[in-house]
Amino acid sequence: MSHTELAKQPRRSLPIGQVVAGAVKGLAPHLLARNPVMAVVAIGTVVCFGLTPVAFAQGENGGFALTIALLLLATVLFATGAESLAESRGKAHAGALRKTKGELKAAKLNADGTTSAVTADSLRKGDRVKVVAGELIPADGDIVEGAASINESAVTGESAPVLREAGTDNSGVSAGTKVLSDQLIIEVSANPGESLLDRMIALVEGASRQKTPSELALSVLLAMLTLVFLIVVVTLVPMAAFVGVETSTVMLVALLVCLIPTTIGGLLPAIGIAGMERAMRANLVAKSGKAVEIAGSIDTLLLDKTGTITLGDRRATEFAPCQQVSRDKVRDAAFLTSLEDPTPEGRSIVALATEQGVDVQLSEEADGATFEAFSAETRLSGVDLTSGKKLRKGAPNAIAEWVRTQGGDIPSDYNQVIERISRDGATPIAVAEDKQVLGVVALSDVIKSGIAEKFAELRAMGIKTVMITGDNPITASAIAATAGVDDYIAEATPERKLALIREEQASGRLVAMVGDGTNDAPALAQADLGLAMNSGTQAAREAANMVDLDSDPGKLISAVEIGKQLLVTRGALTTFSLANDVAKYFVILPALFAASFPALGVLDVMNLHSPTTAVLAAVLFNALIIPALIPFALRGVSVKAASATVLLRRNLLIYGLGGLLLPFPAIKLFDMLIALFI
Repeated sequence: MSHTELAKQPRRSLPIGQVVAGAVKGLAPHLLARNPVMAVVAIGTVVCFGLTPVAFAQGENGGFALTIALLLLATVLFATGAESLAESRGKAHAGALRKTKGELKAAKLNADGTTSAVTADSLRKGDRVKVVAGELIPADGDIVEGAASINESAVTGESAPVLREAGTDNSGVSAGTKVLSDQLIIEVSANPGESLLDRMIALVEGASRQKTPSELALSVLLAMLTLVFLIVVVTLVPMAAFVGVETSTVMLVALLVCLIPTTIGGLLPAIGIAGMERAMRANLVAKSGKAVEIAGSIDTLLLDKTGTITLGDRRATEFAPCQQVSRDKVRDAAFLTSLEDPTPEGRSIVALATEQGVDVQLSEEADGATFEAFSAETRLSGVDLTSGKKLRKGAPNAIAEWVRTQGGDIPSDYNQVIERISRDGATPIAVAEDKQVLGVVALSDVIKSGIAEKFAELRAMGIKTVMITGDNPITASAIAATAGVDDYIAEATPERKLALIREEQASGRLVAMVGDGTNDAPALAQADLGLAMNSGTQAAREAANMVDLDSDPGKLISAVEIGKQLLVTRGALTTFSLANDVAKYFVILPALFAASFPALGVLDVMNLHSPTTAVLAAVLFNALIIPALIPFALRGVSVKAASATVLLRRNLLIYGLGGLLLPFPAIKLFDMLIALFI
């Protein structure tokens, strides 16, 4: 889902009272202490409010102290309000999810086959429930019996129904989704509090959101800059006394607040929360904010070919016999080995064989037969017939090895048939009977439209793409060249995926991978960013640190874009904030000292009305720039395909130069307006 599509999604209305209440709650000392910059501003606010009655009592300018105190309070409230607004957007979503969760009831299956009406919270892992058309699925689980059309909009936001079926890769279901047709028997896979719906609620409420490593590092940097500017302001006191310039404590507090990086300090929490919220709108459930941030720092993407680079709907298109074997024999053997194969590929082989005239009574030979399910280790599946025949289908090299173990030989044209099918971009699946290789079934897939352009964008960002596939090297090479990936791994096993991730990490690269099966779980856990499909197995969802509710393997690319946008937004506003501080420094100090140091008059290009109006104008600008940038922080900076160097240059030119120039006219305007009232 593109950022344009995300922006088009309807937003839930936010109660203003909730945002204001959150902003006020954020003034609590223990909450402010997490943000050193805003904590300094808050202390300055208290000091100015405390000095206001003193100034009035001594006949000094108490109005100036009160105005500064109010502006500093507004600055802190705008900062806490930005965080509250970001959290409220997620809480509005969480409220809808909680309502959905509260409505969940279940028809629990008893040992005698009867059902009992229970609440969803009473279900435990391993329980089985019956759900009929029109009912909500009460808990996360896997379909063990039946097939149905399911509306997942309550969880994913996608209104189009999806098909979920027992024994397929699409057997996983989520609590809160609605069965539209037929009925299902579901085995619960999560205890109360552990479901995807529970994790979504906890995530979007943000109650336990922790700072990411980069956010912590930036907070330390901002704290150090604050300390530096504090030292600068303190040193101005003896300097001002030496040259005879009057400086009050209120004036110094105002000057300090103007010079420290309050803009990024106030918006930093909101940027992180908004990044997680954008991931949520893309139907990506991250287990922590760290997962979203890591997505933006990824160096290597491991992408499964099927469903990510290709449409994933591979269909049997040809039965290609080897020498001295009839096409019908290949067809019949492939038909028999696929009768109990629940995968789309297996069903397509049965459909093609039926279409090409296979005798339907042939299936009677499979009565009482022993079927061998596909194994990732052997990369074979098949059937042992009661007549004694052993039929196998699987990867060409695996079939060749199996035939040799049976004492057979490999036909001389076997490799030629495989190469011919592979060159056409199809996946060859070999078929054998006992000691004889019969031929090859061609499974054709289609590369997704626009995927080559997407990989080109990732390459421009410095991200390496590696296609992972179980296909033979020739097919893998053809598809990799067409799709435009940087590298590929053919005939990949779970162990090879795990080894590749470790190799990349050992060279100092951050690795992301997508998977949906139990055999993907070790690699998902090892990867820096593991994206699991919601329709996949529970093991895969638990091992990953991000789950895609749409079950679209290509969403990994969207996750990288969202993470990159988070990092770029944070960098842009940091650059803007620091440039602001430099500008304010050269606006205020000449106004304060120009009268005592005529040489500084050259720098007083703003010709501000007085030191008092200059400080008031700067503090006012400092306060208002935070709410002005809140929409920018929540929406995020648009990310274009470019290297880190280009992005840095763009940040400096747009946000650095903009942050340097904007304060001058803004402060001048505020100075003129304030001068009218004093």
